[in-house]
Amino acid sequence: MTGRAVRIGMITPSSNTVLEPVTAAMLAGVANVTAHFARFKVTEIALSDLSVGQFDDSEILRAADLLADARVDVIAWNGTSASWLGLERDERLVERIQGATGIKACTCVLAFREILQRTGVERIGLVTPYTGDVQNRIRICWSACGLQVHAERHLGIRDNFAFAQVTEPQIDAMIRAVVHEKAQAVAIVCTNLNGARLVARSEVELGVPIYDSVAITLWKSLKAAGVSPDRIRGWGRLFGDPV
Repeated sequence: MTGRAVRIGMITPSSNTVLEPVTAAMLAGVANVTAHFARFKVTEIALSDLSVGQFDDSEILRAADLLADARVDVIAWNGTSASWLGLERDERLVERIQGATGIKACTCVLAFREILQRTGVERIGLVTPYTGDVQNRIRICWSACGLQVHAERHLGIRDNFAFAQVTEPQIDAMIRAVVHEKAQAVAIVCTNLNGARLVARSEVELGVPIYDSVAITLWKSLKAAGVSPDRIRGWGRLFGDPV
């Protein structure tokens, strides 16, 4: 499917400032593939009713409907909320998007589950900017589908905009910490955390695969659209391995 224009639609939290420029950078050398974005209101990550309510399916479906007007080939929910709200939410969301638009759908969190299960990782290193209670819920939800968090680091931040202000040295330190604790693979879980640019270098240096949320959403979106992910170069082994 490299001879025609391929359009990837992505649904984005409103306060996210990382995933759009990073996705564009990853696609910069890939001819005939473009990414298109729709937003809905998300400003805080917490377990309160108000925060959880931000991720009501109806809001995401409205965004999907707008992307359908652009005749995209796939619609991806480029957020990680199902990590702490339950992966079944994303399974249901994929069905609802496909039913409402007739377009293939995927999500970041289901892509994490796919790659971690396929590669047989038994000790996951979880890196996020979230608060401790959200982090604990992620461990519980991932464990329920067979994904075992062996080591973790988090920053205790609630404000979604502030996630993008976390520096690369801070992210690098969290990655190194979980690898030091014998994680077999690292999952950077947050699409507003600027970790994707660290992946290729850190994988070579540390010797373990590192899966970033923005990168893994694009990986799955390309596969769903019939585009080989290995057309992306320089962003880590996720795009080079035929998994």
